[in-house]
Amino acid sequence: MKRISRGFDVALAHAHLRRRDRALAKWMGKVDTIAAHARWRQRFDVTDALARSILYQQLSGKAAATIVARVEVATASRVLHADSLARVDDAGLRACGVSGNKVLALRDLAARSERGEIPDVRAMATMDDAAIIAALGAVRGIGAWTVQMMLMFRLGRPDVLPVDDLGIRKGAQIVDGLDAMPTPKQLASRGEVWGPYRTLAGLYLWRIADATKVTTVVTKEKKTVPARTPRATNGAAKPVRRSQD
Repeated sequence: MKRISRGFDVALAHAHLRRRDRALAKWMGKVDTIAAHARWRQRFDVTDALARSILYQQLSGKAAATIVARVEVATASRVLHADSLARVDDAGLRACGVSGNKVLALRDLAARSERGEIPDVRAMATMDDAAIIAALGAVRGIGAWTVQMMLMFRLGRPDVLPVDDLGIRKGAQIVDGLDAMPTPKQLASRGEVWGPYRTLAGLYLWRIADATKVTTVVTKEKKTVPARTPRATNGAAKPVRRSQD
């Protein structure tokens, strides 16, 4: 298979989305423009990235960062891989604040890494998105959503749309003026028009959902009317709501 480079032509993707979807194009003009992600070119350790994803699951960013820092101290390493995780036993991880289920997930990840079942960045350059999701999704505690985030934010794959993500579904609801969020199946069908740049569409849907808040307007009759008011956002688009892996 031909090697797949990291990242894609964002200008070309913008032009494609604006040409193919007027409703989305209108909203793209209301929020900050999304540029190429800096991390598309940065080196990273896949096992370390997955270990951190496990530790961050179902926790606030601050709480998770505290636990990760403790694990780094316990393992005497800033990179969480099979060798470093082996330096601390299960009780030591639990003392860091890691739950029992996450300890099992970390052990499964480390074992698979030792057996060569976790492809590195170089190997993933020869794999399509589905193959990467299948390989990494086999790890305990790692679901499709987590792998899709790696595809979008670390590998820069151009055509990834996490249809189960609540933030993306909310953004699609706003763009199309729907009464309810589209189902994952409906969003998958809706998103076909965005291919082969569904990643950028998803990034904009997150940004649109984040930049749009529902306010309550009190009328003279004391009735309430929901109104959507866009607000400015700064920084790179990022997932603010997620599905359960």
